[in-house]
Amino acid sequence: MSTAIPAEGTPATGDIIVELKDVHAGYLPGVNILNGANLVARQGELIGIIGPNGAGKSTLLKAIFGMVNVREGDITVKGESIVGLKADKLVRRGVAFVPQTNNVFPSLTIQENLEMGLYQNPKIFAERLEFVNSIFAEIGKRLKQRAGSLSGGERQMVAMSRALMMDPSVLLLDEPSAGLSPVRQDDAFIRVSDINKAGVTTIMVEQNARRCLQICDRGYVLDQGKDAYEGTGRELLNDPKVIGLYLGTLGTDAA
Repeated sequence: MSTAIPAEGTPATGDIIVELKDVHAGYLPGVNILNGANLVARQGELIGIIGPNGAGKSTLLKAIFGMVNVREGDITVKGESIVGLKADKLVRRGVAFVPQTNNVFPSLTIQENLEMGLYQNPKIFAERLEFVNSIFAEIGKRLKQRAGSLSGGERQMVAMSRALMMDPSVLLLDEPSAGLSPVRQDDAFIRVSDINKAGVTTIMVEQNARRCLQICDRGYVLDQGKDAYEGTGRELLNDPKVIGLYLGTLGTDAA
């Protein structure tokens, strides 16, 4: 793996929250999508994952959240292996996941969606709603509105809010800007940055590679299921090999 040199002033210390070590994983027997993927996310970091189509970006998030069979390697959260755990146990361990599509319950109100995020600990609803409102001020004003009546960007807000209700140690975001207008895309990146600044370690797969690298502390470039390059967002944005191989076609196109 080619590793870019960290830029000055970029956080490089802190407790490791999530770590992937030589992970091989896939959906079908004998067919791996991840072929030795590695990743480290420290406390408070915003990690961006970019790469070409079929590189395994979304699969990496799904492997962390127990949705893909991990055949080799290990995935740990706060030093403890989570391989093989189901979603409910992962949520208890502090792992939250926002998929790219079908990420809200359209027939439920915004409040009911948020309550679904707290089914394991409903007593802290008021406390967590206050935190969510500090980032998504619109949420508190529209609690009785059905999620199915919201725009794509508004649904993304609700999905991220619901994931934050359990006070996660790490938030996994699968292409939060996908399908949004340019204005809504900018808003999505601002909200992701706000979530991270509030102290939530965040791992984001993103189709808009340039924008992703502009806001992340560190980034990983996946190619053929492996981390081909790793470094600070600034370093990757200015790395001639990354620019030539990936950013030339990934700057605004779907990844």
